[in-house]
Amino acid sequence: MSKIKVGIIGAGSISESHMNSYQNNPEAEIVAICDLKEERAKAAAQKYGAQKTYIDYNELLADPEIDAVSICTWNNTHAEISIAAIKAGKHVLVEKPLCRSVEEALQIQQTVRESNKLLQVGFVRRYDPNIGLLNSFIEKDEFGELYYAKASILRRLGNPGGWFADKERSGGGPLIDIGVHVIDLCWYMLGRPKVKSVSGNVYHKLGNRSNVKHLSFYKAADYDASKNTVEDMANALIRFENGASLMVDVSFSLHAKKDETAVKIFGTKGGFEIDPALVIVTEKNDVMINIEPQIDNKGFNFAAAFQNEIDQFIINVQNNREPMSPVEDGLELMKMLTAIYESAEKGVEIQL
Repeated sequence: MSKIKVGIIGAGSISESHMNSYQNNPEAEIVAICDLKEERAKAAAQKYGAQKTYIDYNELLADPEIDAVSICTWNNTHAEISIAAIKAGKHVLVEKPLCRSVEEALQIQQTVRESNKLLQVGFVRRYDPNIGLLNSFIEKDEFGELYYAKASILRRLGNPGGWFADKERSGGGPLIDIGVHVIDLCWYMLGRPKVKSVSGNVYHKLGNRSNVKHLSFYKAADYDASKNTVEDMANALIRFENGASLMVDVSFSLHAKKDETAVKIFGTKGGFEIDPALVIVTEKNDVMINIEPQIDNKGFNFAAAFQNEIDQFIINVQNNREPMSPVEDGLELMKMLTAIYESAEKGVEIQL
């Protein structure tokens, strides 16, 4: 079987993870890179051996040599580019979040369903080796009924600025940027139950805290300290029709002692922690036991997860196989995210 010819749309920071992973896959070949900044596209093309560069994604999509694309652009362009790519006959891997609204997600889903192409959403946390390990335990009913999940990604000084801080381009702040990762991960581990209701709070209290000195943080390429239209922090309680629930809180700015990431799932026969390190909790002979699996990486292995995600995408394209993170899941996440924002704005619980 010939190699899958790939085009990269958007050559910003996250695209590096895509391009490195494609380069490591013997069944894939990066043939084209598109970016609004021609110099950045050419630099990436030189680094990864791509023969073609574009500044207009429509020209890349018109290239008959390209089989599939990775969309690594601002969130506000995910929908239009995904739809255009599918209509152009390309398979699509689109970075999370799928888009900015339920309406956009429905349009993408309809386009995919009317085609014979696949769309895979970049929920990279699903592809981490530790998640595969835990799924093998779940399949053997080691944890019983999973009924409660709790997740936090709290940054005390973590607003990247630039497009991340521009609600028009990003769709929101920490909730849609980093919160989507842990909400999806918990929902996935719970078995993807149907959402019943969402109650959320969103806070705009501290701003981007650009005044803080002596402590560095990641800044987007187009960082501008004067511009910030996204929330500092959000929290939510999500209830599912099967009785399970998820509590989540995320922040870019918070008066916290330190950054904190924690993901925990609880079941009737046992539970587990995914972040900051994998731990399994259970009972044996009426004794509570904490188990630390002997594994190479106790926490999230970013590089391995991205490699698995890209490898799975290539296999899916080659075999016309349904992705582990299909467009339908991207739609469900958009329903949850937009419901949290709506709940916060209206001050009421949103029924789905």
